[in-house]
Amino acid sequence: MSNPTTPIHRAPLSQQHRRVITTTSPDAIGAQVSVTIDGIETKVPFGTTILEAAKSCGVSIPTLCDHPDLDVAGVCRMCVVEVEGQRTLQPACTFPVVNQMRVRTHTRKVRMARRHVLELLLSEHHGECYSCVRNGNCELQSLAEEYGINAYPFGHPTESQFDPDYSSYSVMRDMDKCIRCRRCIRTCIDVQEVGVFEAVGRSDKVTIETFEDMPLGSVVCINCGQCVNRCPVGALYAKDETDEVWAAIDDPDKHVVIQTAPAPRAAMGELFGLEPGTPVTFEMNTALRRMGFDHVFDTNFTADLTIIEEGTELILRLYKALVEKDPDVALPQFTSCSPGWVKYLEHFYPEYLPNASSAKSPQQMFGALIKTYYAEKLGLDPAKIVSCALMPCSAKKFECNRPEMVDSGYQDVDFGITTRELGKMFKEVGLHVPSLPKSDFDDPFGTATGSGVIFGATGGVMESALRTVIELVTGLKVESIYEHGDILPVRGFDGVKYAEITIPQVGPVPDILAHLVPNWDWLNGATLKVAVAHGTANAKKVMDDIKAGGHFSECHFVEFMACPGGCLGGGGQPIPTSPEIRAARAKAIYAEDSAYEIRKSYENPAVIQTYTEFLTEGPCGEKSHKLLHTDYTARGKHIPQDV
Repeated sequence: MSNPTTPIHRAPLSQQHRRVITTTSPDAIGAQVSVTIDGIETKVPFGTTILEAAKSCGVSIPTLCDHPDLDVAGVCRMCVVEVEGQRTLQPACTFPVVNQMRVRTHTRKVRMARRHVLELLLSEHHGECYSCVRNGNCELQSLAEEYGINAYPFGHPTESQFDPDYSSYSVMRDMDKCIRCRRCIRTCIDVQEVGVFEAVGRSDKVTIETFEDMPLGSVVCINCGQCVNRCPVGALYAKDETDEVWAAIDDPDKHVVIQTAPAPRAAMGELFGLEPGTPVTFEMNTALRRMGFDHVFDTNFTADLTIIEEGTELILRLYKALVEKDPDVALPQFTSCSPGWVKYLEHFYPEYLPNASSAKSPQQMFGALIKTYYAEKLGLDPAKIVSCALMPCSAKKFECNRPEMVDSGYQDVDFGITTRELGKMFKEVGLHVPSLPKSDFDDPFGTATGSGVIFGATGGVMESALRTVIELVTGLKVESIYEHGDILPVRGFDGVKYAEITIPQVGPVPDILAHLVPNWDWLNGATLKVAVAHGTANAKKVMDDIKAGGHFSECHFVEFMACPGGCLGGGGQPIPTSPEIRAARAKAIYAEDSAYEIRKSYENPAVIQTYTEFLTEGPCGEKSHKLLHTDYTARGKHIPQDV
């Protein structure tokens, strides 16, 4: 059986990023080649494309189909360049560098060719820029401006050719704006292994369609929004509910609250010109209050609560499976905080739904508590509470509307707002977030820990769980095992990570867990096997390995995140995205974690108070199970039973 961590390419060979490596030593003969680009001589590894070589020496070549996360397509032709000795212009994204090559990137011939490409694209591009969701952040618009295009020599459509698709709770489609760059196809197939989109037809008759051209809400779309983050224009965008949120804020009869997740706080600054990874957590609290929200809460509070509930569930499963030998216990347990991953599981591996933790995501736990515990505490009518959530994820919109998420007696969370949408709302009322004074979150849910913060990065849920489980079960400080309490084996951007955590001793186990099982000796010297995967293409590798009885089937706990990089790379985050941008956001998240005085979920005083005052039976008790846990729906692999 193949190694599940080995990359799998579904793109045609001609469209895969590949580099011929003749030796591991860069100083060996043939390892590097010389190339001159616009008079700049540089050396690059053998097999490097002209586009990559140009980037390495600071020469900008425009492109509309290339993206740092994707294999090449070579379809837009914006990147054409002159190569000495070649009769015709060559696409820089696919043409490999050879020794002593001379390239010119901005000759008149090249500029006119690119201008021609843009004029042809605009001749089929229906709609006006000012009304487009990507106005001011559109790659086609930017290039048209750069090349001085202020007319339509090949005409311009005045009537729509396609009906807009509003069928999904999360992702909208306006194919009149599609430039057929195929980024959405490559994202959905190569990055996510879902395959919602395909190119139908040939030449200038190509259209980008779903299975049998069905509405997006009626196919196996997992709502992750990764296609949106890579679309260069406004053909794909997240469903915008900001008008509804404004209506609630403006209604004096409504009590409107918002919870904010860590990933948007690490990215919001990008919408105001700050460098990626510049957090604006506490400035944003001030902005939200000035907008009119009655209370501002920290989603990290229920991230901590999730760790307690999900960790308790794991311990109960392990005891039943390993001690009581119950054959019906589903292991490994899958964390289910990512709604895109949950929907992927429902469509493609429904037989493994029993493995998914029943614990709701932090967003939904918060919503359930807002309309019960919070309403009781403040004497509010839950029917008049509007619960909003700032999330990095377009799939969170779908999660809000799941029929399962009504355990409070109402829709637990009314609106999921993406980072991009909230940024637009701030600008609408003239709030420049970075320049605002800082303010803290509101009580009773204003206290969180570093463990809650790192939920935003891939591996964060796993690290948070391990910090708590290690200390509660062993009685040892996690810092005595891992320096500074940072569990590095589960961090980083490797698609799949695996770790083994040995439990050197047991106890004393605190009262919050001690009553769960008759004794804890069975954990003495036990080895907890865990895995982390981000991006559903990587999740598929792990799932297929589990299904085949491979290495990962021996795991006890597996964290899956639908989006590359985890939540910080979510489909509602600022555009553009790239590995470098996601890494910068992760750095901000881990820096915030390190700055917290309390870094373990079980030590959160607000969580302890919630169990003392409201969830009095403790984790996984009757009340917490009703409000904070759920189950999911098996869906069709090709045509879903329910959208």
